[in-house]
Amino acid sequence: MKKLVLGSLSAVLLASSMTATAMDAEDAIQFRQAGYKFMAWNMAKIKAMAIDESVEWNPAQVQAAANSIAATANSGMGALFIPGTEQNVGDTKTRVKPEMFTDIEGVTEVGMAFHKAATELAAAAETGDKAAIAKAFGATGQSCKGCHDKFRKD
Repeated sequence: MKKLVLGSLSAVLLASSMTATAMDAEDAIQFRQAGYKFMAWNMAKIKAMAIDESVEWNPAQVQAAANSIAATANSGMGALFIPGTEQNVGDTKTRVKPEMFTDIEGVTEVGMAFHKAATELAAAAETGDKAAIAKAFGATGQSCKGCHDKFRKD
């Protein structure tokens, strides 16, 4: 059973990486930007409820937002950083630094930190504990900042 699951997972990963490399650079930039905007929107919802308290506390909405962030963070978005997407393409602008495509160790480090933080945010949201969610939210935000500081142009 374990071999079947691993084999299936490998096939899915291979198929998704082949699909990503087959897409054009402009689509790849637009898809990854959409993913990050979607996560930012969900982060804003959590922030409004758990940090700013400007919106009424709703644990179910916080959990849905955190699950969306974790799912997107763990969806394989790295496959959207294909050759040609380190620069503007057509009318599609990007703020990614060229180092994103050469500093594999640095990218791996910030990527793993983000995956871990997003997954822990979803786990905290599942508990409904506002303090735990706020702490995990802060860690997730710091992981975003870590990537922006290294690999995003102002």
